[in-house]
Amino acid sequence: MLRPSTAAPPRGPRPDPVPPTPSPAGARTIEIDPPRRLTLSYAPERDKAPDGGEIVWTWVPFEERDGRGKDRPVLIISRADARSAYAVRLTSKSHEGDRQYLALGTGEWDPQGRPSWVDIEQLYLVYDVGMRREAAALDRKRFNAIASALAARHGWRRE
Repeated sequence: MLRPSTAAPPRGPRPDPVPPTPSPAGARTIEIDPPRRLTLSYAPERDKAPDGGEIVWTWVPFEERDGRGKDRPVLIISRADARSAYAVRLTSKSHEGDRQYLALGTGEWDPQGRPSWVDIEQLYLVYDVGMRREAAALDRKRFNAIASALAARHGWRRE
């Protein structure tokens, strides 16, 4: 079901991330550089906190890093600490042929039933208080496929 794309655009140097700023729901999600060490974990639990394997909705900054962003679904791949989790963003825009994205398919996180894609290059830190809602627990098979791609790309471990 997941398939990697084949072409990746060149990436330039990454500007400073947009700093977290308070929002009505709490701290905003921020883009971060991937850590050298990370253990990917699958532990979905309907507990109002983002857990590995869950797709949650949160405010995500735009790529322009100009302070703008929008609410969008992200896949939680691991807890960072007691207050936050690591995530990769989802998009419904097709990225067929782009190695930076994996085709995820459809799921209950998108009420319109559109196919989703996972961006395996950009990593985000989602604060528990900034999570808008838990949308779905991704099935283990699809999570494992994404975790394998992330582990290969970034050198991370899997639980």
